[in-house]
Amino acid sequence: MDDIRPQTSRFVTSRPRRALVVVDVQPTFCEGGELGVEGGNAVAEHVAAYVKEHRDRYDAILTTQDWHIDPGEHFSDTPDFVNSWPPHGVADTPNAELHPALADIDADAHVKKGQYDHGYSGFDGADEAGRSLETILTDAGIGAVDVVGLAESHCVKQTALDARRGGLATRVLTDLTAPVSPEQGEQARAEMRGAGVELLSSADL
Repeated sequence: MDDIRPQTSRFVTSRPRRALVVVDVQPTFCEGGELGVEGGNAVAEHVAAYVKEHRDRYDAILTTQDWHIDPGEHFSDTPDFVNSWPPHGVADTPNAELHPALADIDADAHVKKGQYDHGYSGFDGADEAGRSLETILTDAGIGAVDVVGLAESHCVKQTALDARRGGLATRVLTDLTAPVSPEQGEQARAEMRGAGVELLSSADL
């Protein structure tokens, strides 16, 4: 894994170091998965193409994954699809792995979350070394993040909101995500805007 700590330099730049956080792009959240989002496979393909073309925009690329072991009330046989859900993102199953489209994105760190809780936010998880997403970003000197992935109305939203709470300049690239439903997507976007998250298309960067 690459060392993504900032390098010292005699030059001063006003551009903050920026990371791309790819949230939960896993088969479990795509068409055919246990909790598939319409357009999920397309999001995976588009994220992979975006990274291939614009890797130089980022000082770090990080992924998150739902990796549920025993998440308690998060799983239910009679889910309400608000606070409880059918089993998904089950640890060590093929559908909990990163989507095959992401095989070549060369991420700098992989964060797994939700082992024993809901784990909606990437900031709830840790990498194999036990580093939280916050620690990874801080150690790398990251001051700004772009958030993409699945689903916009849930884990993308919560990750973006936590990034803002942590003082990071935060953008969600709206063409590289998809919500559970149009209504929940609209509500999530309003909540993110209200918290100071910038919403824009990757084509406008």
